[in-house]
Amino acid sequence: MRAGRQLDDLLQQCHFHQRSEQLAPMANEAATADLPYLAFLEQVLVSEIDAQENKAMESRLRQAGFPYVRTLEDFDFAFQAAISKRHIQQLTTMQWIDDAFNLFFLGPPGTGKTHLSVAIGSAAVDKGYKVRFISMDQLVSAFRTESTDPKAHRALRAIRKADLVIIDELGFLPITRTEANQFFQLVNDLYQRTSIIITSNKSFEEWPEVFGDSVITTAILDRLVHHSELFSLSGDSYRMTHRKTFLTA
Repeated sequence: MRAGRQLDDLLQQCHFHQRSEQLAPMANEAATADLPYLAFLEQVLVSEIDAQENKAMESRLRQAGFPYVRTLEDFDFAFQAAISKRHIQQLTTMQWIDDAFNLFFLGPPGTGKTHLSVAIGSAAVDKGYKVRFISMDQLVSAFRTESTDPKAHRALRAIRKADLVIIDELGFLPITRTEANQFFQLVNDLYQRTSIIITSNKSFEEWPEVFGDSVITTAILDRLVHHSELFSLSGDSYRMTHRKTFLTA
């Protein structure tokens, strides 16, 4: 028992995520197979690296702030025929993030915009990228309270340090001129450095109505669209078409 506690202390000092009870089965198997010491050490180190990577991925996934779990495998490309499955699958290489490209998913509510953004963001997390998901309403709220709310300040700081920022539901609520300027400043800070995914029920032609100023809208779009891919979704709402009911006939 004492030796076990000492080993755990040593593992902790070496910043190992695994503990003695997790390594014991490996040690027993190595002894049974008469595995050389160096081969056993290699097994332990490979196992520890895997454990650290899994823990790091779980942390990135938690920090991303996704509203729910979605994958591209879940997406019904047959229902949403306006976009190409092949094009969406190409995004999973994440080369567009390395090149600081932006993505737009535009279309009516319920057509899969948020699903796609979460699925692509989750795939980016799996590949080691720092991702932040935030709705436009939450982002505007953070702008308003950044100077007085430490949580809002931390959220905006994390967004500026991310590899990919997902801004969901732009266009549902109008924003003030001050908030439009703050949004422009954020976009300008991320320009050519951080990739952005934006989902919106508004076409680009309608954005001046959202931001309340055609000049600031032009400046925002100029930076966002410079390196970007646009996906226009169409059709009926998936949720309405596939709605569930508890009533029986």
